Amino acid sequence: MAKYRQIAIYGKGGIGKSTTTQNLTAGLAERGKKVMVVGCDPKADSTRLLLGGLAQKTVLDTVRAQGEDDIELETIVKTGYKGTLCVESGGPEPGVGCAGRGIITSISTLENLGAYEEEDLDFVFYDVLGDVVCGGFAMPIREGKAKEIYIVASGEMMALYAANNIAKGIARYAQSGEVRLGGIICNSRNVDNEKALLTAFAKELNTKLIYFIPRNNIVQHAEIRKQTVIEFKPDAPQAEEYRQLADAIINNTDFTIPTPMTQERLEEILFEFGLMDIPEYVI
Repeated sequence: MAKYRQIAIYGKGGIGKSTTTQNLTAGLAERGKKVMVVGCDPKADSTRLLLGGLAQKTVLDTVRAQGEDDIELETIVKTGYKGTLCVESGGPEPGVGCAGRGIITSISTLENLGAYEEEDLDFVFYDVLGDVVCGGFAMPIREGKAKEIYIVASGEMMALYAANNIAKGIARYAQSGEVRLGGIICNSRNVDNEKALLTAFAKELNTKLIYFIPRNNIVQHAEIRKQTVIEFKPDAPQAEEYRQLADAIINNTDFTIPTPMTQERLEEILFEFGLMDIPEYVI
């Protein structure tokens, strides 16, 4: 039984999932937690803010170059902000093979090299590509590598559709395993009634809105400088938001099997909160 908490972060592509994960990780590291982040996106950008933009060699690239038998742990695990351990799974060459293969190979390689056996490891995060919960991208859930799932969403229609689909995948694997939904993280897009909508949406899924991250352009300014907000401007209000998100994750003990909505029920909620209304300026 792993002593550390095993967490996967899912969400619609472009929702700010990787940015949220890295800022959350910085908050945990600042709290003295030892964290490993395993990037599960072929773009290999899940750890760049923690590494100051350092383009590390991915697990798949290393395997292709050296073979699985000759890899050393130090080659694929780099140390980032406040001791955070950073891994990028990578993906196949364009047009060749399945991108999910990178996750399968990465986790297998890390296990074989003893990466998960660090005595002081508190959290392992899997930052998973977009809203794909099939094939290799479902491995953190399917193989029990991640026990806690958090979904990054916003008040936008497609983000909620994606979150509901992810909940369906979690519910399926929860029936035969230990995986549970830990909550919804709202990465705000300043949509009307956004917090109330996400609160109602989470309740319908049999979970909770674990944290609402307000929108702030300082996030983009920090990204341009290849840093998390906590490192870029530690005294900024947005840095404190990420610290509070980290605290919410640390203190969370409420894990559930989600109850995904039908398409009809999801659209009802969107109507209830005015997301499907036609603005007056369009009429």
